[in-house]
Amino acid sequence: MRIRIQQINVIVGDVKGNSALVLQALRDAGNDRVDLLILPELVTCGYPPMDLLERKAFVHAVQMENEKIVRATGRTALLFGTIRKNDGSTGRPLFNAAILAQNGSIVDTVNKTLLPTYDVFDEFRYFEPNREMRLMEWAGRKWGVTICEDIWNNQNEYNYHTYNLDPAYELRDLGAEVIVNISASPFTKRKPEMREDMLKRHARQLGIPLFYANQVGANTELIFDGISSVISSEGEVLVRLATFEEDVADFEWPESGEPKPQVSGECIKPIPGVEERIFRALVHGLRDYVEKSGMTGKVVMGLSGGVDSALTAVIAREAVGSDNVLGVTMPSRFSSEGSISDSKKLSRSLGIQMYELPINTIYESFLDVLAPVFGETEFDATEENLQSRSRGAILMAISNKLGHMLLNTGNKSELAVGYCTLYGDMAGGLSILSDVYKTEVFAISRWVNDSYYGKEIIPWNTIEKPPSAELRPDQKDTDSLPEYDILDGILKAYIEDQLPAGMISELGFDIDQVRDVIRMVDRNEYKRRQSAPGLRVSSKAFGSGRRLPIVQRWTEM
Repeated sequence: MRIRIQQINVIVGDVKGNSALVLQALRDAGNDRVDLLILPELVTCGYPPMDLLERKAFVHAVQMENEKIVRATGRTALLFGTIRKNDGSTGRPLFNAAILAQNGSIVDTVNKTLLPTYDVFDEFRYFEPNREMRLMEWAGRKWGVTICEDIWNNQNEYNYHTYNLDPAYELRDLGAEVIVNISASPFTKRKPEMREDMLKRHARQLGIPLFYANQVGANTELIFDGISSVISSEGEVLVRLATFEEDVADFEWPESGEPKPQVSGECIKPIPGVEERIFRALVHGLRDYVEKSGMTGKVVMGLSGGVDSALTAVIAREAVGSDNVLGVTMPSRFSSEGSISDSKKLSRSLGIQMYELPINTIYESFLDVLAPVFGETEFDATEENLQSRSRGAILMAISNKLGHMLLNTGNKSELAVGYCTLYGDMAGGLSILSDVYKTEVFAISRWVNDSYYGKEIIPWNTIEKPPSAELRPDQKDTDSLPEYDILDGILKAYIEDQLPAGMISELGFDIDQVRDVIRMVDRNEYKRRQSAPGLRVSSKAFGSGRRLPIVQRWTEM
């Protein structure tokens, strides 16, 4: 039996476009005499469809395309993920389902059993869980078909929910000869190895092969890395598809014995290192955000001479091309000459257009207008924020006039502690680095020069100089914040590991510093609620997966 696993890049809500991709994949598989084509979870509607599932017209459109796809099947069978109506008298109106079709008819369907309701997942809001464990029987074999969370069970990065049911083992006990998992598993920087270890462990413990098909592409904040695979009953990776790319692989599953790869070239694609995978995820996320949203494909950003804007510019250039990236450096009286020259050097290296638009006149005008109110008060964060807001107004004007989407360049460390200005440097249509700590920004920037380009693209001066917002004379980030290696360690422990102050201190951090950082994180929730959407690369990003009240008095002290 010849089986094909294919990871395709679908768009949430593009029902007809997604259906066309499925039908093309089916035609290609038929032409290649494939017996079974396996596609990921919810390929007809995209993941996550969210409250589109509450719209009857949307559900009807998906049903119509499901029927069209089923009718198009011939000798080649197709297993694909979609939504399906719950015809029962109770429960939620839909199932997250897998349909097996061949020769124009549905052979069988199964529904997702474990519906995640943690972090970015909210499936129990829409779907009724499967309550009957059973096998699909096709081509003389017994197939245990599972959908995403069904295979994860209690082995996620953080156990928010402990299930009392393990679908894969239930299906094995019913006589399954293989476990198939169709998935839409979002990327995080630690997930590729963890997910593969989980799949290998399952296969060994189950004693049967495991076929895994994962979505690729990005939809809003979620990025999907693909890395679909075939695992032997001994836990050996036989096939591994590409990371962040549409890809396909065929393999034979003989009547007896293990599956055997049938792909030309490399059948086990490498998983990139951490810096590379984060970089590629962000490129992937930006490219799909722009293209799938139907924008012009052009972006604009401020170039401060700092490492955050430099890395954002590199990512933008790789995502949309140098001709579609516009940089703007906006010096004030506090800007160093090196920041201006570094911005110019970066733009030349990337081949992007850049304007130098000083803000001194705008800034002084603000101060003149506000003088009757401010009087003789001393220079403070107000005047600093006026500079940032002057820059934000310029960038938004360019965005409006030229149709370029404004990219926010702030990093997770700054966003966490509120070291950013509402309606100033927080402006933008997408925040590229909002889930990337400052220490990671430095590491990825060095990797960009050393490994990706193999030469200096981001000026080394930009990477090596002490970070500064340059909003007052001789300002350094460390005037207001701990050193970034300390700050980021505390932030990860508090935000991602969700540890209280005492336990964070036990990791080697000063307790007073820990408490100061936690206070900053907690009191800036109102800022983050107003920030641009960001690309998720960690297990706990700011956005839909982290829901905290603005008005509250609890603190982890």
